[in-house]
Amino acid sequence: MNAALHPAPRARPTPGFTLVELVVVIIVGALIAAVLSVFVRPALESWLAVRVRADLTDQAATALRAMQRDVRAAVPNSIRTPSAQCFELVPTRAGGRFRREADTVNDAGCAGAGCSMPLDVSTSSTGFDVLTALATPPAAGDWVVVDNQNPGDVYSGSNRAGVTGVTTPAATLGVHRLGIAPTQFPSGYDGARFVVVPAAQQAVFYVCSGADGTLDAQGRGKGVLARLSGYGFNGAYPASCPAIAGAAVLATQVRSCRFIYDPNQGATQQSGFVSMQLELASDGEVVSLLLGTHVVNVP
Repeated sequence: MNAALHPAPRARPTPGFTLVELVVVIIVGALIAAVLSVFVRPALESWLAVRVRADLTDQAATALRAMQRDVRAAVPNSIRTPSAQCFELVPTRAGGRFRREADTVNDAGCAGAGCSMPLDVSTSSTGFDVLTALATPPAAGDWVVVDNQNPGDVYSGSNRAGVTGVTTPAATLGVHRLGIAPTQFPSGYDGARFVVVPAAQQAVFYVCSGADGTLDAQGRGKGVLARLSGYGFNGAYPASCPAIAGAAVLATQVRSCRFIYDPNQGATQQSGFVSMQLELASDGEVVSLLLGTHVVNVP
């Protein structure tokens, strides 16, 4: 058979895009990108901003609540404010009423530990009976504070005694019996109240460090809020805010702080009031929270 009568089949053209199709794809892609930048990007940025503000608000609120708990439970008249950037106080863990006078009924014929043990402010005492149940009884090493009319008393130690032991007296005498280091407490006080300061923390300082009101290159506050504890009691009124080395950090990205203490805002002096303001900033977002609270304890 003649090969010329049967030519070879033609090769099919290679699949691909024409120039027109490529131009159309580019135009459509540009339109989609423009739509995304106009409508989707602002929504995404708004969502991210809300998330940043929510995180800042949660951090600031948590820090304020921690300070509020300590202020409410503080030894009355123990708050000291060397500046608006910090304040010092002595938080308590428990409190109750002590026996002021001997039990003339149940003490008849008793001897030694079987007798009642009142707290006599006219002389040095080594212990006393507690007449109210304590949710958390003190332990050896804790501190008992009786009366604190003057802000410096609890810091200097004139109305503070170390607990040496805790026992349970006869039911007719009280709920607890506290042994204390020999101490003569201030006289002229008839409230028969005492509070317990745990040895693990003693006095506490809240310090806003590095918060100068400006932001860093990322739009974040430069300061931190820290809680300093376990340093003991300093009798002298603090002249400035202490360094925060070793302190527990409560909040970061702090732009500014302001702590104002008014010892007389209330019906009586012990109704001390603390106004606490925190301003946190991150990624250009700023959150400012203000919380005020009273000292609940009374001398």
